Amino acid sequence: MNETEASIVLNMLPHVGPIRFGKLREHFGSAVTILKATRDQLRQISGIGEEVSSSIRSWEQTVDLAAELKLVNDFGAHVVIAADAEYPPLLREIADPPIVLYVLGTLSEQDHRCGIGIVGSRMASHYALEAAKKLGYQLAYSGLTIYSGLARGIDTSAHQAALAAKGRTVAVLGSGLGKLYPRENELLAEKIAQSGAVISEFPMSMSPSKQSFPKRNRIISGCAFGVLVVEAGAHSGALISAHQALEQGRSLYAIPGRIDHPTAIGSNRLIQQGAKLVMEAADILNDFSMVFSEVPHLEQRQPKNISGGEDLAIYHAIDDDPTPIDQIIKKSCLPAATVSSRLLALELAGHVRALPGQCYVKLI
Repeated sequence: MNETEASIVLNMLPHVGPIRFGKLREHFGSAVTILKATRDQLRQISGIGEEVSSSIRSWEQTVDLAAELKLVNDFGAHVVIAADAEYPPLLREIADPPIVLYVLGTLSEQDHRCGIGIVGSRMASHYALEAAKKLGYQLAYSGLTIYSGLARGIDTSAHQAALAAKGRTVAVLGSGLGKLYPRENELLAEKIAQSGAVISEFPMSMSPSKQSFPKRNRIISGCAFGVLVVEAGAHSGALISAHQALEQGRSLYAIPGRIDHPTAIGSNRLIQQGAKLVMEAADILNDFSMVFSEVPHLEQRQPKNISGGEDLAIYHAIDDDPTPIDQIIKKSCLPAATVSSRLLALELAGHVRALPGQCYVKLI
């Protein structure tokens, strides 16, 4: 048995966990040696009682290692441990780093050097979704890796924006790779794995639970230099990521939301408590001067298949919030008839969306 296999075993035992594993490895030197230790040797370690020592000594009655390794191989994934170069260096520094990471795709040097977590409400407002798309796109285009949790709402928008920018993004699951949640994001996860990574600390067949998502959140913040909260209610899980980011010594950012919107109460409170208010990507990129030789230049977004001319002028006349057609006509300096006809063409091409009241929003 090698060190990775021994780590997988210890990760699958219910009474071990990252904190106890850290104590055991510090004392015994390796996961392989931990599994070979006697009950008496194990019980000498602070916090390792009869239940934990018995669990480790009788691990073969609990863990089917061969079956787990087959699941990993059949899924096309691999497992990394803290000693591996692929394991995120920043994640090693937190108080409770994962014993193992199951990885679908590849974690790169870029992911380790310049990652930003983007989290927020699952039931996000249109304003928040568009903000996540805009900032996710610009930050990924500028060379930052976007870490998020593949959940509905803000997480999904952030991942999609990074992919649209042809940048890197890493999805951190609150379940095993074989029990991906939510199921509707399976295709998105496949796309992420092709150019980035989908990762989890949980065994392949573990289903998500209320306890697994807070554990997942510490990995998002632990891998990144900072966390951006786009929108979060008073009791949002995104606030757990925010508090964990602070505990881990990470930078905390938040986008202001409407004061009368329930899903923005938590993120607005974070700004009151000292999170950096973000209005544009440069507010974050300026803090990454320690990573980049110079702050990346942000270019204005230009979707594929819009080569210029009238269509591009109309597209850039649309704000990230719903924009009335009268305002689009005024900003584009084009005739009303031209704007109306070209807006229809842009809508059919999937570049803009028409909303009630003759308003339009951009789509990435």
